[in-house]
Amino acid sequence: MRRWLSASIIAMLLLLGGCATSVVRSDVTVFHEWAGDLSEQVYGFERSREQDNDLEYRNYENLVRGELNRLGFAEASTSQPAKLKVTLTYGVRGRDVRVIEGAVIDPFWYGSPLYGHRWNGRGYYGPYYDPFWPVAPTTQYAENTYQVFTRQLKIKIARLPSAKTVYDATVVSEGTIASLAAVMPYMVRSAFVDFPGVSGVPRHVELKMNR
Repeated sequence: MRRWLSASIIAMLLLLGGCATSVVRSDVTVFHEWAGDLSEQVYGFERSREQDNDLEYRNYENLVRGELNRLGFAEASTSQPAKLKVTLTYGVRGRDVRVIEGAVIDPFWYGSPLYGHRWNGRGYYGPYYDPFWPVAPTTQYAENTYQVFTRQLKIKIARLPSAKTVYDATVVSEGTIASLAAVMPYMVRSAFVDFPGVSGVPRHVELKMNR
């Protein structure tokens, strides 16, 4: 059966196409007061009691640790007390999205003598070119429901001992993947793209997922 896709279906295909390419898209907003060169400052993580006993949290903390070390930060030790404290929070929530899809159906695409091509004395022609053929294509609609998940990550860096925040990053990512563990490596990386960046200017970051 021949079909012409309506605009709504094309939009849906584009959405699914974006998912098929395995790209994590994040909106990143950073506020900072990064005075001087702090790239070699010593940092430590501050955890709540629940976080300290949370294996998922410790995994995400390791991701942040990797980015900080890559940027030239040093982690605190017994010989090097922390001059910066790092905190992170995260979450995910889902919502249902309802999409109405329409497709134009060709009622004559069956190849039978009744619905096939007709003879006009000079050759065959399709029913759309027959002025005496009253039947027109019809549009059929179908409703599809799927879930979209909003994932959020917040990373703060504060100076010690004053506890004054010097870096505050918020990463928001939406997609059909519900698992934070699957997308968190890319969200953490997005938080430190072009570190420290321009304060207060939102930006869109796209990172391809490794398969």
